[in-house]
Amino acid sequence: MSAALPEGQRIYAIGDIHGMHDQLLRLMDLIEQDIRERPPQGPVTEIFLGDYVDRGPDSFGVIETLLSPRDGRRRVCLRGNHEDAMLGALSDSGAVVRWMSFGGDATCRSYGLDDPNLFHNPPALQPMLQAALPETHREFLNGLALYERIGGYLFVHAGVRPGIALAEQEPHDLIWIRDEFLTYDGPLPFHVVHGHTPARQPERRGYRTNVDTAAVYGGALTAAVIEGSTIDFLSITTG
Repeated sequence: MSAALPEGQRIYAIGDIHGMHDQLLRLMDLIEQDIRERPPQGPVTEIFLGDYVDRGPDSFGVIETLLSPRDGRRRVCLRGNHEDAMLGALSDSGAVVRWMSFGGDATCRSYGLDDPNLFHNPPALQPMLQAALPETHREFLNGLALYERIGGYLFVHAGVRPGIALAEQEPHDLIWIRDEFLTYDGPLPFHVVHGHTPARQPERRGYRTNVDTAAVYGGALTAAVIEGSTIDFLSITTG
C-alpha cells in the first residue's frame, strides 16, 4: 500500500538551502503562487528538511526568513547535519575546525565575521560568533526537530537506519546517515522524504524521496508537493 496524507492536507517539503537566501525567497513565492492557483482543501504545512547554513552567501538571511512563517500555514524546521556542526562549534571551540571544513566560514561571514584569520583561530572565533548570533537564531537552532511524521510519510534530514524502530533511532543517524539508508530498498513502515545527499534532480524511490537538488552547487532549490499519495515538485534554479 502506498503512503498517503490525511485527506485534504498538503505538504511542501523543502530541500537543503545552504545559505541560498535569494533562491529561498523565490521558491517561497512559487509556493505562494501554487497555493493561489490550486487552493488546498485543508491545512498546508511547510517542512524544511535542514541544512539552512554553510557554503552559500546568506545563512543569516535564510534563518531570518524561516523565523517568519507566512500566514495560514504551519511551518516545521528540522535539524540538518550542518546545523548540528554549527551548534557543536558554538558550544565547543574544539569543534570549530570541523565546522569550518563544512563551509562554516561562509556562515560566519553572513554574521559579519569576515576576517579570514579568524577561521584558523577557533579560540578567538567562537566567542565572537556567540556574540554575533542573535538570541532568536540561537533559539531557532536549539529548537530544531529531528523528524516529523504525518500520515504515511516521515520527513527527516538524512534518513533512518533500516530495521530500527523510529522511537529508537539515533539522532546522529537521522541527520548524518547515508549509504546504509540510501542503498536500502525496503520495506519501511513509511515513505521517507529527505535531503542531505545532493542530486541533479529530485529522486523518487520505492521507500524514499530525495529533494536535495544541490542549490549551493549551481543546481536547483526544490520543494516536494505532497497530497494524498501523490508527490510533485517545484524547483527554482540557481543560475
